[in-house]
Amino acid sequence: MSGRGRRMSRKVGLCANTSQFTLEGEPFRIIGGSIHYFRVPRAYWRDRLMKMKACGINTLTTYVPWNLHQPEREVFSFQTQLDLQAYISLAAEMELWVILRPGPYISSELDLGGLPSWLLQDSSMRLRTTHPGFIQAVNTFFDKLIPKLVPLQFKKGGPIIAVQVENEYGSFAKDQSYMLFIKEALQSRGISELLLTSDKHKTLKSGGVDGALRTVKLQKLNQRNIQELTAIQPNNPTMVMDYWTGWYDIWGELHHVLPPEDMVSTVREILRRGMSVNLYMFHGGSSFGFMSGALANPSYRALVPSYDYDAPLSESGEYTSKYHLLRDLLSRYKNSKKNTRYAAHYFIQLLTSLPLCAAGGSDSLPDMPVLHYREAYEPAIMYQHLSLWDALSFTEGPFKSTKPVNMENLPVNNRNGQSYGYTLYETIITRGGLLQSGDNVRDRALVFVDRSYIGLFKRQSLELGRRTLSLLVENCGRVHQGRELDKQRKGLVGDILLNNIPLRDFTIYSLDMKPSFLDRFVDFIKSNTLFPGFFMGRLFAYGYPSDTFVKLPGWEKGVVFINGLNLGRYWSIGPQQTLYLPGPFLNIVPHRLQCVLFSPFPYVCI
Repeated sequence: MSGRGRRMSRKVGLCANTSQFTLEGEPFRIIGGSIHYFRVPRAYWRDRLMKMKACGINTLTTYVPWNLHQPEREVFSFQTQLDLQAYISLAAEMELWVILRPGPYISSELDLGGLPSWLLQDSSMRLRTTHPGFIQAVNTFFDKLIPKLVPLQFKKGGPIIAVQVENEYGSFAKDQSYMLFIKEALQSRGISELLLTSDKHKTLKSGGVDGALRTVKLQKLNQRNIQELTAIQPNNPTMVMDYWTGWYDIWGELHHVLPPEDMVSTVREILRRGMSVNLYMFHGGSSFGFMSGALANPSYRALVPSYDYDAPLSESGEYTSKYHLLRDLLSRYKNSKKNTRYAAHYFIQLLTSLPLCAAGGSDSLPDMPVLHYREAYEPAIMYQHLSLWDALSFTEGPFKSTKPVNMENLPVNNRNGQSYGYTLYETIITRGGLLQSGDNVRDRALVFVDRSYIGLFKRQSLELGRRTLSLLVENCGRVHQGRELDKQRKGLVGDILLNNIPLRDFTIYSLDMKPSFLDRFVDFIKSNTLFPGFFMGRLFAYGYPSDTFVKLPGWEKGVVFINGLNLGRYWSIGPQQTLYLPGPFLNIVPHRLQCVLFSPFPYVCI
């Protein structure tokens, strides 16, 4: 029912045929915020969406990460943390509309922009084009994904009012037919709501597709940029699909911040101009595990696992000064007579089993939810250890190859290759000399001779002695944007030269760091200490486990696992100095925290 008691027909949906959006014929302003279900523990979905609602947001936006939902060609995951249908249904319960961004490419600072790494097994692969191999893979994924979303559309009684076609294709634009293919792939499977595209102002024309509303991404509101958008589509609503509330962080660089006053003044100006807006991010969360992407230009740089983004809600769901300023602005805007005609107060009984869904709610904002308790636990003592060399017997393999084989082409994971983690390459050398890699180490390697560490190997040269040569190669994250996506293979991607002669006859070990790999040797961890290695300890958490942060003073570089869950990489160079540990992650083993650290760097101080 609408605010005036009229039942909505649910036949028209969100329309962009005039200068303002309409929802079922009523003027509607999108005030959106991005929260990604895959970056927030499922136990906290409701908490984060309640905080969004309490701030005055009426629309949730989220990407859909293909690489997480289809980790192998024949394996699909839409359960537990990746239950997208449950997330959208929860948004409806929270009285939020939904704009869905299913990709298939999403960027979102994810490894390979959210594309699965097994696509790169095809040496001729051209990602984000109508290359037959890519098209076939997209069709297979959409055949699984889209039918789950069709019943959740507005016209069928659900909260989804719009769907984005791909993401920021104007900056890539290698194939003129590609965007039309993605649009038709969505519509042919039953997507019938308003379609959108989203690009930066310089690439608006090349990133659009007929039949989809163009929207813009920005952090500073420039009149010329808005004029460019309205010139392309003069009789349509203007929307900032991504107003960047902050920015992501890169290892070895400074933490990015955007002053709260700058953020709220820009949002105020967007609203004053009658435009719709989506805050990216409203709450960033964490890129747990090996999800983080990387940048290619001007040189390779890996991203940190925190996706705090300097957003209104912090990584751990805390209120920030941005949140309070934004809530004050939106509460005044919501109650302003000038803007009343844009506030669509709809209360609809959904046709599915979902509860009541509304967009806008009452005239006053809901109360702010109480924050979760955080606790500083006693230090975890690392009392057990297993060296890398002892752990090799628990890997899948090893594999013999005359030449180096990159991660993606290793015969592991049902022949889907290795997506993340580390790969160890070993070969016998009969003489010392100069070791050279060119650009064939992706992304960094620790070099050992007779399993004794001698140095770090990226794109420089090393002087060697003779005997067994081992290279532990770390995948630090695939580039998530740009025109070099097809070249993001990891491990050793070409020859390694010793005295200008290619090395041959490798023994290769895959260390993908999956829970199944760790489970194989956790009972074999010893007390002696060699590096690199796995270190295990326990933390006693009495009572109901609370949110906390893991800090590793003196540790150099590695990965942290909690009860089999990968919190992410750590690295002493910063800017990130702690890893967020949600309380629900401690509930797996009551009252005890099992912590495993993999430290590939030999100079570790405990």
